[in-house]
Amino acid sequence: MSTIVKICGITNAADGLAAAEAGADALGLMFYEPSPRNVSIKNAAEIARQLPPFVIKVGVFVNAPEELVLRAIGECGLNILQFHGDETPEYCGLFPVMTLKAFRIKDADSLKALPEYKTDAWLLDAHVAGKPGGTGEKFNWELAIEAQKLGRPIFLAGGLTPENVADAVRKVRPYGVDVSSGVEASPGKKDHAKVRAFIQAAKKV
Repeated sequence: MSTIVKICGITNAADGLAAAEAGADALGLMFYEPSPRNVSIKNAAEIARQLPPFVIKVGVFVNAPEELVLRAIGECGLNILQFHGDETPEYCGLFPVMTLKAFRIKDADSLKALPEYKTDAWLLDAHVAGKPGGTGEKFNWELAIEAQKLGRPIFLAGGLTPENVADAVRKVRPYGVDVSSGVEASPGKKDHAKVRAFIQAAKKV
């Protein structure tokens, strides 16, 4: 099967619909106020209502209160939760939908924490001090290849663009790829041509 493509940081229905029409498998809605891609639950629910039924809706959270996550699941119809902060394995197991734990990969030691998390998949992003993700920075893909051996589907993130995603898929063979800043016109606003090019490049490998 072709690589799953997740377009993250959707802040409006037009961007979500454009990504879905271009063949995105999953769309990320960011519930983290400091992010330029943050959406309120009310706005996210409005976006979700306009999406085709087959598109996977991923809620992205950073150290969020349990009540906020449950409310977002209920009001936005989230299919998957993506945890990007310091959440514990126990916290990740509290919810009634599939989960994805993100890890900021700095070096080989960064992989040691992965097996503690029995989430449905792991997302590997670049480590940038003080930022939980969405930085557009790349990390050493050899570490992602090592992570593949640990027994969970891997989503590759961090510095992916329409120009390098095909190479990333060829080298790492991840279950999925995740992009946010690499297909933006400005923070929180997608460049629809870049979104189309990214999805085509990722899926043709």
